[in-house]
Amino acid sequence: MGATDLETRVLDATKSCCERFGVAKVTIDDICDECGVSRAAVYRLFPGGRDVLFEALRVRELNEFFDVLTSGAEGHDDVEDLVIELVVLATRELRADDHLALMLASEPGEVTAQLTVDGFPRIIRVATDSLMPLLAPHLDPEFAEQLIELLVRTVISYFLAPSEHVDLGDPDSARAFLRPGLALLTPRTSERTLT
Repeated sequence: MGATDLETRVLDATKSCCERFGVAKVTIDDICDECGVSRAAVYRLFPGGRDVLFEALRVRELNEFFDVLTSGAEGHDDVEDLVIELVVLATRELRADDHLALMLASEPGEVTAQLTVDGFPRIIRVATDSLMPLLAPHLDPEFAEQLIELLVRTVISYFLAPSEHVDLGDPDSARAFLRPGLALLTPRTSERTLT
């Protein structure tokens, strides 16, 4: 078994243990028992132990999330349509994420912190790395980076506190809500900043 296969097995076991016991109660021993890997092997893969392992799981989950978004949003020639598609897909993916729902129900404080204060820099970094190739052909890079941050903040905020007036999972509702900001996406103004 290669290192990547072993890493995947350990991360899958970590995710399963988090669902079963909650993040705060999961131990390295729980993870080892779940995946049948020794403590020494886990520490070789994730030097630093539990915190490094959980961070690796968070990054993997984010990368998988943004892989779904980028593959679902490819092929849009119109930047406004692309932005709407990204927002709608992100909202639907968050709603459909059973692991996230289970974690929110069992450890709302931890999950909220990972979606906001503690995890926000990581989310922005992965979002920017993933979405810039889609937006760069249409927008000034600095403007695109600011737009990505704005979209991430909007979708996370909406997910954590849904509106009874707007459904970002519905293309028409999302377009109507985002329309004022989308006016900034014209080629002439795409070089301006959002501030």
